[in-house]
Amino acid sequence: MARLAEPARAQYIFQLAIEIAHQAGSLNCAGLAALTMIEEIDVLRHEVQSVAYQQAQEWLASSQSPDIKPRLNAARRKLAAQQQKELQPVDVPEVLFNKRHDLETEVLEFRRRLISETLAKVNGKVTHAAKLLGVGYQRLAHMIEKQHPDLLKKRTPVRRRTRKER
Repeated sequence: MARLAEPARAQYIFQLAIEIAHQAGSLNCAGLAALTMIEEIDVLRHEVQSVAYQQAQEWLASSQSPDIKPRLNAARRKLAAQQQKELQPVDVPEVLFNKRHDLETEVLEFRRRLISETLAKVNGKVTHAAKLLGVGYQRLAHMIEKQHPDLLKKRTPVRRRTRKER
């Protein structure tokens, strides 16, 4: 998924793999999944990348595989490079001066981004996205249709059931 330019969905799948491996007690597999997530997804948030690296390092500490140490070192370098990139100079007026915000607009934009990311993770399935967001299917479908019509193309097409299918 990450190589197919779907990083949000790839991150969801990796996190699911880490969770399942951890629950099964296979910390080596969980560590490999965390390490692979760092290697494959270039747009991971810094805190996700940092925690994934720490856990991978802890879970893979007793690994006998000779390629784990170089992979962990490469992940550490990637983490350091991203941290350096985040320390780039910023626009002074934007940071120092108070910017006016419209609460309604900011909330709608945040909601749109959250719904968009969640739909990307679940391949456009509104039912699954609603479960992840903790809302009902009807409510999410209504929000998409009325408040965020630009997200209609990100969801799977609505399939109306006939009476026989019910």
